[in-house]
Amino acid sequence: MRELEDVFRKEWGRILSALISALGDFDVAEEALQEAFSSAVVDWAQETPRNPRAWLYTTAKHKAIDTIRRRANFAHKQSELMLREELRTNFAPAMEEDSTVPDERLRLIFTCCHPALPAEAQVALTLRTLCGLTTEEIAHAFLLPAPTIAQRLVRAKNKIRKAAIPYRVPSAPDVPERLSVVMAVVYLVFNEGYAAAQGDALVRQELCTEAIRLTRLLRNLLPQPEAELDALLALMLLHDSRRRARVGPTGELILLADQDRTCWNHAQIDEGCALVHSAFQAGPIGPYAIEAAIAALHSRAARAEETDWKQICALYGRLFGLHESPVVALNYAVAKSMAEGPEAALPLVEALKSSLEDYYLWHATRADLLRRLGRNAEAAVTYQRALDLTQNEVERRFLTRRLAALSDN
Repeated sequence: MRELEDVFRKEWGRILSALISALGDFDVAEEALQEAFSSAVVDWAQETPRNPRAWLYTTAKHKAIDTIRRRANFAHKQSELMLREELRTNFAPAMEEDSTVPDERLRLIFTCCHPALPAEAQVALTLRTLCGLTTEEIAHAFLLPAPTIAQRLVRAKNKIRKAAIPYRVPSAPDVPERLSVVMAVVYLVFNEGYAAAQGDALVRQELCTEAIRLTRLLRNLLPQPEAELDALLALMLLHDSRRRARVGPTGELILLADQDRTCWNHAQIDEGCALVHSAFQAGPIGPYAIEAAIAALHSRAARAEETDWKQICALYGRLFGLHESPVVALNYAVAKSMAEGPEAALPLVEALKSSLEDYYLWHATRADLLRRLGRNAEAAVTYQRALDLTQNEVERRFLTRRLAALSDN
């Protein structure tokens, strides 16, 4: 049922956040919501409810209470019944209307990003709860076996329960020490929305919008401005400004150079560029500020041919100095290919093979460079490898078109 899939993608994080807030138990909340979606498959077959989110929330609420009742033994029956009654009043009534619960998901992020949890578990748990990604999807993003991710999730939930980690946004003085991890997680949420790892849509708009909203909330929590947080907001605004132009009328991927720039959201571009300027003035310059500056250079170019690729190369070099990531090195190589030609970039890409051999964008980038150099047979093999690795249908169609174009030449 396509409509139910759309509701799942848009509402999972919101409903789960409210359920966890009321229950204080990740597992019960997640199990109840999964059961609610299973019930919807049957109950919505004839007619979709007027307010699908309210239906799912109410159904999950009752299933959670039923779960607690089933788990209660005779000795604890009375206390469990009291808990059930308390839960009936604790569940956020706003979910049953068409309004928002503005900070439930922010509370969820801070709970998932508690310093008592290992960093890799923080990210995995947030992607699972807030984004609704499956264990397999998270494993694919981390290039790890699914059982490894499953173990991390179980251990993180157990740690939250046993250590009684509070489900709340910390007080203002405690926010800065946890800010960097929370920022990283929010950016991962945005990235999953901007370029979905799986599925038949390139963009999950609800995740992009949510990440931007959460970043604005974070800014309001801080006792004083934070340059890197402003830069993160700028980075997301600048990328999101191009959202409408990234996919064509039939769902095809449109590369940055080919996008209709009149479709870009120039109000977001103006806000983003102003934030970049203020972040560079405030300093110190961090990775988000540099990435945002790169995005600003793209956004300010009226035509693709006017893009300042030499400056972008310089910024990627500076970014690599702060964060020696093979993905940053790959982006630097792409920029160098635009500034100096594919022959200058190909050796840089080849040098990243051992680090990125299972990353489809490495193969797609290498294939494009080979294509531009006229080495079509090698490009075709490499495009096919990229096609084998990606699980997003929009990207798969794009790569298939590139392969077909090579065979026509």
